[in-house]
Amino acid sequence: VMDDLRKAFAPANKVDAGLFSFNSKGACEACNGSGVVYTDLAFLDAFKSPCEVCQGRRFKEEVLAYKLDGKSISDVLAMTVAQAVEHFQNRKEMVPRLQAMHDVGLSYLTLGQPLSTLSGGECQRIKLASELHKDGSVYVMDEPTTGLHMSDITHLLAIIDRLVDGGNTVIVIEHNLDVVRNADWIIDLGPEGGSKGGEVVFEGTPVDLLKAKGSLTGQYL
Repeated sequence: VMDDLRKAFAPANKVDAGLFSFNSKGACEACNGSGVVYTDLAFLDAFKSPCEVCQGRRFKEEVLAYKLDGKSISDVLAMTVAQAVEHFQNRKEMVPRLQAMHDVGLSYLTLGQPLSTLSGGECQRIKLASELHKDGSVYVMDEPTTGLHMSDITHLLAIIDRLVDGGNTVIVIEHNLDVVRNADWIIDLGPEGGSKGGEVVFEGTPVDLLKAKGSLTGQYL
């Protein structure tokens, strides 16, 4: 959403859009737009502290004086997705992106939050959020639940359902039984793994899989 923010801030203040990027002209010169300063402690890990010049806000003071709908660029980046959806209701170019983040359960993230601070599940949901407005596509997901918390799996299933309801096809390679039982159609390979598998044991719905003889997946389901 950063491109949209820059495009909105620049004409509203009649200045260059580059001023509203902490990687470009608007960056605080003391911390180069990172918002923090690292102090070298020789053989110990470097100590990180908020920049004293910009107070961790990442931008030059002159840039922070520019406002959009009463908020500075720093104020906007400190907003959560939920707050931004509410605040930018009249900015139609931003709402779909923000709403998609909200819909995949990431309404608590702030707009300026670095990607390096996000979990694997959060990163995966951000990728999926960018696809929610598309239709007629085919998505292949290989073990998408790996490393996810159970609550993240619930969100993932809701996103997959939304993609399918939008006219897309989602093919998932997965062992997680929550994903299996939510599928419209299952192709079960087995009877076991590796050299003991490779055969199509079953094709059909989850309910029919419960009755399938020789299916380990059916037994656990």
